[in-house]
Order: sequence, then C-alpha cells, then structure tokens
Amino acid sequence: MALICATAVLAAPGTAFASPAEPAPPAPPRPPAPSAPAGDTALEQVRKEIDRLYREAGSATDAYNAAEERAERQSKEIARLSRALDSGRKKLERLKAQAGAAARAQYRGGSIPDQARLMLSRSPERFLDGAGRLRQGQHGAKSLLTEVSRTQDDLKTYAKDASAQWRKLEANRRAKAEARKKVEKKIAAAEKLESRLEKRERDRLRRLEEEAARKQQSAWVSTGILDDLKGGATARGRKAVAFATAQLGKPYVWGAEGPKSYDCSGLTSQAWAAAGRGIPRTSQEQWKRLPHVDVKNMRPGDLIIYHKDASHVGLYVGNGTIVHAPRPGRDVTVAGAGSMEILGVVRPG
Repeated sequence: MALICATAVLAAPGTAFASPAEPAPPAPPRPPAPSAPAGDTALEQVRKEIDRLYREAGSATDAYNAAEERAERQSKEIARLSRALDSGRKKLERLKAQAGAAARAQYRGGSIPDQARLMLSRSPERFLDGAGRLRQGQHGAKSLLTEVSRTQDDLKTYAKDASAQWRKLEANRRAKAEARKKVEKKIAAAEKLESRLEKRERDRLRRLEEEAARKQQSAWVSTGILDDLKGGATARGRKAVAFATAQLGKPYVWGAEGPKSYDCSGLTSQAWAAAGRGIPRTSQEQWKRLPHVDVKNMRPGDLIIYHKDASHVGLYVGNGTIVHAPRPGRDVTVAGAGSMEILGVVRPG
C-alpha cells in the first residue's frame, strides 16, 4: 500500500521537486506588526499605577515641605540666639568694665577699708551718712556680681541652645534631601510609565481618570450629603475661596507656594494666609493641628483632607466642589469634593 501511494504521488502531473543541490530561497521576512493600542483594562491598570506613584510622591512632598518648614524655623531660632549671644557678650563686657572701675576706685582710695574709716568718723552725721553709702556700695557690688554671674549663665544657655538647633537643622536638611530624592524618583517613574503610551492612549488615559473621578463623585453625592450642607462661608472663608479660585490654571509644582505655581498644601496655606489666617504648611499638619468638623457641617473655605495618610488637600468652595492642585502634569482646577477618598474636614477659620 505504501509503495502504491508513493508511485501515485510521483506520477501526479504538475508536481515539482527542488534539486538537493539547489535549496529553495528563504521566505522574505514579515514586516513587524504595528503595536496595538492598549485596551481599557490595561490602561486602567496603568492609571492605577500612575495614581499610586503620584500619591506616594505627594506623601514624600509633604515630608519635604515639613522638613523645609522645620529648617526655616530653626534657622530663625539660630539667628535669634546669635543676636542674644552678641547682646549678652556686650552686656558682660560692660559689667566687667563697671567692676574694674570700682576696683580701681577702691585702690586709689588707699588701704584703709571703708568700714574702718566709718568707725573713725568723729561726726555722728558723717557716720550715719557714711553708713548709708557703705550699705549702698555693698548692695551695688553684690548686685553687680550677681548680674555678671547671671549673664555668664545666660551665655552658656544660649550657646547650648544654638548648638542643639544646629544639630536639628542639619538633621532636617538631610531629611529634606532624602524626601526630595523620593519625590523625584516617584514622579520620574510615573512620567516614564505615561511616556510609553501613544498619544491616543494618553488621551484615553486622561478620560479614564475623569471617568473614575466622576463615578466616585456621583457615589458620594448619591448619599445625600449635599442636602445637609447649609453652612455659609465666613468673611475670611470667602477671601480664601476668592484667592484659591484666582489661581485656576496655574501648574502644580511640588514644594511650590506661589505665586506662579503651587502644590496642594501650598495652595491651601496661601489661600488662608491671604484671608489673614496663618495655618500649617503641609496637609498632614493641617489635619493634625486644625479643628476637625463633620463632613455634613462643612462650609466654603474649609479644607478637605484626602487619603489615609493625609497626603492631599483641597479647599471647599461650595456646591460639592473643591479647588485643588492635583499632581505633577496638572493645573490648579475645580473638582468634585467626593472624587477622592475623603479622610476628613478641618476648619482654619
């Protein structure tokens, strides 16, 4: 049977075979297939990863800002202590000059002590007058010595405090440098991830971000939270809102406090500074140190703190919206107050 089949194949018309000495030419290489755009599922994973990186960058930015704020306070304290040291040294020199003048005057007065001169006085009036002067002189000498000793102690304390502040300043400079590296690393990783996408994919990614924010805002509004919000803004709150809305369109730059760019807490702290109320520089310190209010009682001008680590903040402007500086690559904008995970609300005013 095998022989019959082989014979039939060999006898079939039109069948050709390459000679063993002449191998068939290789097939031309196929052109590379164009890269297909990432699907929504893949883009959603990219969006979540970029969001995670920027949130970590935001947390590191808060650490950077906190270290910078502490370093600034310590620099001011060191300057104050330096002035106090200089003033104390001049005071000590004056006191020593006074003590030296008193010693020279006593030397020029002869070797008889003041007490002996007093006892040898023949006039009762002169005796009483001399006794009063002697007591005054003794009291003055004692006060002078006490003041010298106190001034020397103050100088030691100032020097010790200045040394401690220098050590803290150096520690915060190191902390600031480390936080800066972390911020730059996270932002670079997020930008690199986004740069790998084609333009149409980046546009779609932005739409996915907006869709995710809208869904979260819609879920927040559907709880009926806005029905309970009846509080009106105070005069200062209106000033803070006016300042924040005037910054719309300015770019986010981490560590920036204006006037050309802002990070999230730089915007809120400057808004309240414009309203005449100084508040902490970072969102984490704003959360720790400002009075907390229930979300259902918030009013325009209040600050909404986001995420479990309090790494983001926006200024509530009413109607369920905030003004905030979102992240690198984005501008100061209006967003839904519930479009991110709310940690709580604080009230500067």
